[in-house]
Amino acid sequence: MINRKLFVAVAAVAALGAAAGAAVAQTASQKALVDQAKAAGSVGEQADGYLGVRTSVNADTQAAVSATNAGRRQAYARSAADAGTSADVAGARMFETQLLPRISSGQWYKNAAGQWVQR
Repeated sequence: MINRKLFVAVAAVAALGAAAGAAVAQTASQKALVDQAKAAGSVGEQADGYLGVRTSVNADTQAAVSATNAGRRQAYARSAADAGTSADVAGARMFETQLLPRISSGQWYKNAAGQWVQR
């Protein structure tokens, strides 16, 4: 069981890393919008491995969040297929192993209980 969890985490990392352009299916300007929104506290990572909108954002930022999540959805599906698990599990493992540790001080994330927490 531990080996399977490790494999899922490694596969999720590999899928997200290998498909960095597609997994973060966004333009440079969309990435900048997401980064600015994270710094402002209006967008944050979620325990399911996707970005979430914490407060109101403009249409361009919403489109950037949607593009990022679409890419992540594809990466998690590939990772899950390789690991023989679900995309939900792959996304959660990515959050635990890669996304949560990278959240900067002052930024927000949504924990598994559905609560927004500031780091």
